[in-house]
Amino acid sequence: MAHPVTHVSSYLPVPRIWRYTRPLARFLQIESASGSVLLVCTVVALVLANSPAAAAVHTFWHTPVRLGIGAFALGGELGHFVINDVLMTVFFFVVGLEIKRELVAGELREWRKAALPVAAALGGMLVPAGLYMALQARHFGEPQFRGWGVPMATDIAFVVGIMAVLGPRVPLGLKIMMLALAIADDIGAVVVIAAFYSSGLDGFMLLLAAAGFAVVRMLNEAGVRSVGVYVAVGALIWVAVHRSGVHPTVAGVALGLLTPSEVWVGREALRLSIADLQAQLATAPGDVLVEDLELVAFAAQESVSPLERLEHALHPWVGFAIMPLFALANAGVHVELSAITEPVSVAVALALLLGKPTGVVLFSALAVRFGVAKLPQGVSWPALVGAGFLAGIGFTMSLFVAGLAFGAEARLLADAKIGILLGSVLSALVGAGLLLFTLRRAVGSHKVEDPTD
Repeated sequence: MAHPVTHVSSYLPVPRIWRYTRPLARFLQIESASGSVLLVCTVVALVLANSPAAAAVHTFWHTPVRLGIGAFALGGELGHFVINDVLMTVFFFVVGLEIKRELVAGELREWRKAALPVAAALGGMLVPAGLYMALQARHFGEPQFRGWGVPMATDIAFVVGIMAVLGPRVPLGLKIMMLALAIADDIGAVVVIAAFYSSGLDGFMLLLAAAGFAVVRMLNEAGVRSVGVYVAVGALIWVAVHRSGVHPTVAGVALGLLTPSEVWVGREALRLSIADLQAQLATAPGDVLVEDLELVAFAAQESVSPLERLEHALHPWVGFAIMPLFALANAGVHVELSAITEPVSVAVALALLLGKPTGVVLFSALAVRFGVAKLPQGVSWPALVGAGFLAGIGFTMSLFVAGLAFGAEARLLADAKIGILLGSVLSALVGAGLLLFTLRRAVGSHKVEDPTD
C-alpha cells in the first residue's frame, strides 16, 4: 500500500513569528562572524602597511583598471574604483535592503518602536559631527573641516561581534536597538554622502538615473522577476549616477529600497500546491509532469519576497568578501606615534569616543523624558551608556567617508584613518568593559534557562 509523502512541517509546527525572527537571527550571526574576519583583515592591512612590503602593497592597490567598450570607458585605480566604487555599491545595496526590511517588518516599522533608536542615531550623528567641527573650527573652509562626516556612522559588524562575545548577558532588546540604530545611522550616512560629498553634478546624467529608477519601478509593477534584467538596468543606473557626480554607492541604496518586500505566492497557496503534488506522487507518480514540479518550485521561490531572497544571497558575500577586501584596501596606514596628536586624528578619535556615546545617551534620554519612547525591556541606562560607546566603532563607513572627504589629501586621509582606528579601538574597549560591569549582576541574579529543558 502506497503512503503519501508527508512534509516535515506536518511534524514540526513552525511559529509564525519565526518568519520575522529567523532573518534577524541569521543577520546577527553573519554580522558577528564577519566582524571577526573584518578584524583580521584590518590587522593584516596595518601590518603590511608598516612592513617592508608597504611599497608593493601600495602599488598593487593603485594598479590602473579600465572597463569599457570602444571609446566608452570607466576606470581608475584598483583600490578606489573596483573596491570603493563597484564592490561597495553591492555593500550599499544590501544596506538598502536592510533599511527596507527594518521599515517594513523591523523595529522601524512602527513609530513607537522606532522612536528610541532613531533618536539615539540622530544624536549619535549630530553630536560627533558637531564636536569635530568645534575642534576644527579654526580650519573652517579648509580641507581639514570636510572630515566632519567621518565620525557619524556605526559599524554594526563590530558592534554585533562584541555583543556576541559578551554572550547571553546582553539583553536581546539592546541588540535589536543597536541594530536599528545602525540602520538609522546608515540612512543618515547615505544622505550625508549624497548631499555633502558629491560635486560637479551633471543634470542630464541625474535625469538618466531617475529614468532608470522609474524603469525598475515599472518592472516591479509588471511582475518581472528575472534577476538578470534588474542587474542590467541597475548597471546602467550605476553608470549614470557615477557620471553624474553623485557617488555611485547611493544608487545601490536606492535600488535596495526599490526591491519588493511582498511575496507573490502566499503560504496557503504554497501549501496547497505541495499537497497537490504529494497526492499525485502517492496515487499516480508516473503522471507527474515536469511542469508540475516547476510550478511547485516557482511557488516555493515566490513565497519568499525578493528582498529576503536577495539579502539572504548577498549578505554572506558582503560580510565575508566585500567588507574584508575594503578593509585590506583602505585600513592600511603607516602608523607614526606623532600622527596621533595631529588635529584631524584627535578630532576624529574624540568625536567617536566621546561624541557618539554622548549623543546616543543624551537624545535617548530626551526621547524617554518627553514620552516619545521608552527603554527596551531588560535594558538599563548604564547598559545603554555601554552600548553608546560601542556605537563609537565607526570603521567601515567612517573609512569610506574619510576617502570621500580627504581623497585628494593623502596626509589628512592618513591622519583620519589613524583617528578612526584609535577612536574605534578605544570605543570598543570602553563599551565592552562597561557592558561587562553593568550586566554582570544581571547574569548573576537571574538563572539562565537551558532552552533544551
